[in-house]
Amino acid sequence: MNKPDKTPISITIVACNEEKRIGECLRSVQWADDIVVIDSGSTDRTLEIAEANGARVIHHDWPGYGAQKQFATSQAKHDWILNLDADEYVTDKLADSIRNTFLDLPESIVAFECNFEHFLMGRWLRHGEAYPDPHIRLFNRQAGNWNTRPIHEHIEINGPTDKLEGSIRHRTVESLAEYIEKINGYTDLQAKIIVESGKRVRFDQLFLRSFWRFLRGYILRLGFLDGIAGLTHSMTSTLTTYLKFAKAYELQNKDRG
Repeated sequence: MNKPDKTPISITIVACNEEKRIGECLRSVQWADDIVVIDSGSTDRTLEIAEANGARVIHHDWPGYGAQKQFATSQAKHDWILNLDADEYVTDKLADSIRNTFLDLPESIVAFECNFEHFLMGRWLRHGEAYPDPHIRLFNRQAGNWNTRPIHEHIEINGPTDKLEGSIRHRTVESLAEYIEKINGYTDLQAKIIVESGKRVRFDQLFLRSFWRFLRGYILRLGFLDGIAGLTHSMTSTLTTYLKFAKAYELQNKDRG
């Protein structure tokens, strides 16, 4: 059976000032029938690049990660949606897996899980928390959607799922300095969530959870096999855990003399 020219799914991408990365993302999904980019106010060449690669571009002011992705879902042409961030792209193996699956799509399946690969310090990580790092990204919107968490949002699905071959490659930063800057912003949001939940931060959360995250990623999941990049990933993951609880502790005690 010959593959159709275009696979009947929608690609949704949320973006803002992503001219350095979005081109690779868009070029990796030209086999899809519908590509929609939800832009929240880019001032660089993001919109020009998106339109040049055949995407529909829709402006929508930024309401938070989960809410923006929900809006993107609502703008898709098809019920089946593959969501990507602008700094991610689909490998050829995953593209073939998706296209072959849609030649004979099982009626019972409502979503598919994909492995992720993460790039850091000049190499694709293959161990630790960084790989295989599976997430649901291809789903039928009749059976689920994104939650509205302001960070670490995910797709909530009601029904059977399956797994695809291949992976989504995530090239999130161009330098370690940029990575630390992102961690600082993310942990601000995470700390706010902790405080708003009413949970009090204790010493064991600051120390033991941070220690466990390093032990799990670097030793138990063999992060050390990725060399200096693996050590850096484990250390920055540990720092992320520590900072979110430390910042929450600071917020909870800021009014004390």
